[in-house]
Amino acid sequence: MFPMIRGALLGTIWMMIYCVCTSFQQETTFVYNGFDQGDHRIHLQGGAKIIPKKDVLQLTNATTTQIGRAFFEQPIEFKPSEPVSFSTHFVCALVSVSEVSSHGMAFFVSHSTDFEGAEPSRYFGLFNANGSASTRVLAVELDIAKAVDVLDINDNHVGIDVNSAVSVVAAPASYFSDKEGRMIDMKLVSGDPIQVWVDYEGTTLNVSIATLHNKKPSRPLLSSTSINLTEIVQGRRMFVGFSGSTGSGVVNQYVLGWSFSKLMASLQKIDISKLPKAPHPINKRNYTSLLSDVLLSLLALFVLGLLFGAYMYRRNLYAEVKEDWENAYGPLRYSYKSLYKATKGFSKDEFIGRGGFGEVYKGTLPRSTEMREVAVKKVAHDGEQGMKQFVAEIVCMRSLKHRSLVPLLGYCRRKHELLLVSEYMPNGSLDYHLFNDDGPTLPWGRRFAILKDIASALSYLHTEADQVVIHRDIKASNVLLDAEFNGRLGDFGMSRLYERGADPTTTAAVGTVGYMAPEVTTFGPSTGTDVYAFGVFLLEVTCGRRPVELRVPAEERFLIKWVCECWRGSSLLDAMDPRLKEFSSGEVERVLKIGLLCANLAPDARPSMEQVVQYLNGNLALPEFWPYSPGIGALTPTTLSPELLSLESQSLASSLSNTSMFITHTVLYGNGR
Repeated sequence: MFPMIRGALLGTIWMMIYCVCTSFQQETTFVYNGFDQGDHRIHLQGGAKIIPKKDVLQLTNATTTQIGRAFFEQPIEFKPSEPVSFSTHFVCALVSVSEVSSHGMAFFVSHSTDFEGAEPSRYFGLFNANGSASTRVLAVELDIAKAVDVLDINDNHVGIDVNSAVSVVAAPASYFSDKEGRMIDMKLVSGDPIQVWVDYEGTTLNVSIATLHNKKPSRPLLSSTSINLTEIVQGRRMFVGFSGSTGSGVVNQYVLGWSFSKLMASLQKIDISKLPKAPHPINKRNYTSLLSDVLLSLLALFVLGLLFGAYMYRRNLYAEVKEDWENAYGPLRYSYKSLYKATKGFSKDEFIGRGGFGEVYKGTLPRSTEMREVAVKKVAHDGEQGMKQFVAEIVCMRSLKHRSLVPLLGYCRRKHELLLVSEYMPNGSLDYHLFNDDGPTLPWGRRFAILKDIASALSYLHTEADQVVIHRDIKASNVLLDAEFNGRLGDFGMSRLYERGADPTTTAAVGTVGYMAPEVTTFGPSTGTDVYAFGVFLLEVTCGRRPVELRVPAEERFLIKWVCECWRGSSLLDAMDPRLKEFSSGEVERVLKIGLLCANLAPDARPSMEQVVQYLNGNLALPEFWPYSPGIGALTPTTLSPELLSLESQSLASSLSNTSMFITHTVLYGNGR
């Protein structure tokens, strides 16, 4: 029985020894990979706290002249047989909150936790101006302010303090890189985590620092061999922890991890991967700066959007249609951008008028030595069908050289538009001078000269050009006047070319009501249909009246028929423009008769344009014909529709809708004004 009792007693004694040893070991060797708010072994004083859910130990908050301390609650005790030594490794971060420079933090070893008389700012909450009044302290400071009264070397240094804020030894913050073999500077208040190692053995104290992912440097930053720790702590027990303070400026001092041991060999490693992140609060300035950055970014994006929109707008504004087959016409093609700028964006101020198929604008293009005035006509087209042939014919017409033709300079294609560029005629169209009641009357001499100009131009197109050109839209509005009031035939938008001897009649019938020959709807256009239109044009210029006018008495509505009636009444001159005061009666009669001859209902009875030129110049006598000759003054019977004549008044259209009249024109492709 006694052996059993003795065994139980021995077991109990060994268990008690084990528990004491374990408890003692826990109090002298510990490691924190972040801090648990429920761990009561960390004692907090002043402004120190453990931030909930972040596991970060914060020494001071955003308050000026504040002190915060955190230390291991149990003192570290040494047996009489043990040397007084320790080794610690901690990770901290100093995060600036204000522009005013503040103060750092310190790791301390002291014989007591009572720091009565300690002051904030440059004294780290451990000392005052007289040193340490009541508690003896060894501290390793991470200082970010230069205080002259405590002999700081700069505003970014590490120092060893003994019972005073005046460092025994100090050095600028840096670490030795084994890889590069040199010291590398560090900024303590960067907000990035900093590793600090403090090792004391014998009378030697070594301090090393490094960035978070570097290992412990092989060379310490600071080393002092004259520190007697037993004198400082006055015994074989000591408290260890951290202290920080603020001054007029504020910096947040964080401890992220901490490992401590009495012996360097038993120091446990901090697991860097488990450490919490230091909070980076946004102060008012940073918030303002962030808001400013956001606004500037939004402004930059807005400006970029505007620039991109402007780029896309300009790109679409000047977008053109260009196909491979147009390469041969490169020298004759104008860029849309150049025409847009020449016409000031096709502004209303540059608008000249509206002709067949489109609007006409005045433009100014640069030439080698001077500026050239041009007319730009915008012709709408809905598709590409026939466009290749149309452009080819337009380009071919540029080769036409005659003093009484408006020079065609080139073209441009864009989306649903074809733009024709021709020489600008400063005196506008003949149509304007004939029918503008506000302007001066164009005298007969000038009218007669213009008629001979246009006759000469048509003769050239029909007989002298490389290809036969049928204009198909001869009328007063398509005759332009240059600076000297010479007549120039223009608007080749409906013209067609064909080889001599070929059949042109497959071309569609187009033209302007009042000028179209009766056979054009059946057999298509020909040089004969141009002669017919020119005949109407002769009567129009001489009489100062349009081919069809609905607001006059019924017997005068159709110009051809009315002129013939005047001749039958032996008063041919009655048909002439009553505004003409000075004229040659012989020239007027000759022009009116040539006009009736050209407008003969029978195509074979019409003269050629070569003959017309000779008639007008008086070099060839007119053939014998009378107002009762076949085809003279005759019109094809056609039902007159209001739509065909584009009546201006619905009441007038209604009164004429059931009236059968004589008119040669059955297709209206476009009017001339």
